Parts: sequence; C-alpha cells; structure tokens
Amino acid sequence: MGIGRIDLNLLKVFEAVYEDRNLLLVGKRLNLTPSAVSHALRRLRELVGDELFMRTGKGMVPTGRANAMAPGLRDSLRQIEALLGAEAFSADTSTRRFVIAANDHVTEVIVVPLSRALQQVAPHVDLVVRPSTRLDLAEQIDLGRIDLAIGIFAQVPPRLDAQTLFSQGEAALMRKGHPAARRKLTLNDLARYPLVTLSVGGQEEGAVEGFIVERGLARQSEMFDRQALEAALAAVAQAPRTRLTVPHALAIPALLRDTSMLSIVPASLAVALAKNGDLVRRALPYQPRTSTLQAIWHSRHAHDAGHAWLREMVAKAASVTAKALA
Repeated sequence: MGIGRIDLNLLKVFEAVYEDRNLLLVGKRLNLTPSAVSHALRRLRELVGDELFMRTGKGMVPTGRANAMAPGLRDSLRQIEALLGAEAFSADTSTRRFVIAANDHVTEVIVVPLSRALQQVAPHVDLVVRPSTRLDLAEQIDLGRIDLAIGIFAQVPPRLDAQTLFSQGEAALMRKGHPAARRKLTLNDLARYPLVTLSVGGQEEGAVEGFIVERGLARQSEMFDRQALEAALAAVAQAPRTRLTVPHALAIPALLRDTSMLSIVPASLAVALAKNGDLVRRALPYQPRTSTLQAIWHSRHAHDAGHAWLREMVAKAASVTAKALA
C-alpha cells in the first residue's frame, strides 16, 4: 500500500471506533456525522482489505486484523502529532476525553477531588472511569483503551511509566457506638470481633500474596496486610476471623452499621469513610506494611502534552488526600 493513498483522518476514525465501539460516540468525539464515520470506515476497509469492525448488538467489535493494528497505529499517531507540534494543549478549551482505571476506593480519594478541579480549570474535558479490577488491565493499557491507571502495584513492566502519588498505612473502622470505639484498639479486639475485609481478586484468579500478575504488571488484589495481622495475633495465640470479604470499598459503611464487625482498610479510605461521622477510625495495634499509590501509563504518552497535564492534575488531587493523612 502506498503512503500516498492514506488519509491520516481515517486513522483517527479507526482509533476512535476501536476505543468507543459506537459510531454515534465516535461522531460526537470527532465532530462528524454518522454517515461520515461510516464512509471513513468503508474507505479504511478498502485500503486494508479487511472488515476491521463487525457490527453486533454490543457495538462495533474489532476483527483480529484491527486488534493487531491498534497498538502500533496509536503509537504512530502520537509520534506524528509530536513531530508536527500538534501536542499543544489548552485545558480551558479542550474537549478531550480521558479514560482512567480505578477501583471505588481510588475513585473516592483521587477521582472525586480531581473532578472538582476539572470543573474549574477544564470544563469541557470529560473523564471516563473504568474498573481497575478487571483481569485484562495491562492489556487495556497496551491497547490504548486506558490512558491512566491508579492503584497499588508491586511490579510495573518497563514499557509502562509510573508516578508515585502517596504512601499510606492501614487503619481500622467500626461503627459509632461500637464497644471498642472509645479506646485504643487492641489485638484482643481484632481476635474477638469478626472482620469485613476488602479483596478484588483471590487465588482462584491467580492472586499470589495479595497481588495479581498479568503481562508483567502486578496489581494489588487484597486491600490489607493479612500476613501482618495474622503474625500479630499469632504472637498472642489468637487468630482473626474474617466473616465477610467484599470487592467494593464503598459497601463497608453499610456492612458495619448495627454490627460488631471491624474492617481493616487503607488509611486514605478510612479517612474518607469516617468523614460523615457514622464510622470511627482507629490506629491498628500492630505495624502493617506501607503501600504506595501510583499512577501508571504507557510510555507512548511521554510526549503527549494533554496526558502530561492529566498526570499533573491527578498528582494535585492526590496531594489533597496525602495532606489529610499527615
């Protein structure tokens, strides 16, 4: 295929259809009519000699050829934009859409203050939050469907860049009026009262020591230091009892209400959930590990001014939470 036959606008359409899987959304994103999007896809199919996308009840599903093309094409577009100086970004006028992967804990402590900030400085920028708990997180980043993932990672492969947001310990939560709420928490309390724990993946999903590894990326699945808890209680000949394990952090307040259960959660989540006064936060009577919250992204975004701006905004939002932990 000669380069002279390729219209770069067609490649932008391919990228948008691959990410959105919906022609109406693509039209809105690129300011094109549905017929113009369909025409562009037809031209692409003629150039490539493949259907590229199949229309189904769930949207436009990419063919194997489209999946093979997507990563390299996206990298090439970013390089061309950088070479032509197209990386200029103005937050107050941009209509760009960013996709962030985060669990509900991170959404509460990072995305909420980020959203408030964007209302002030970038009123036309849109955010889409995808679950970071999905097993194909690394693949989604590789394929360009996720711009930024925020979480706790024990291992980040070289093809991904990372930025530390803040480090934190853990804390205990209980309902207001709990028998242990008016004093320091003890190891006997942790043995006596059953626990609500937070986990977004277990051994059946490949988790090892609280982390799931995929494509070189190790993401946290168990949201507390189980080994430190068990070791602390073993020293006093006790053992914890986990009554309930849930994948959703924001369900914890309702689960603790009117019960004697305790929950051990990341410190930033404990601060956020105790704000409304229904829950009491207490320091743990042992030393859990310190975990580091990071933002990660594909290195292809290194010279993307808009992406760099997003990373800066995320870091500023994280600093708000970090100050609350100090």
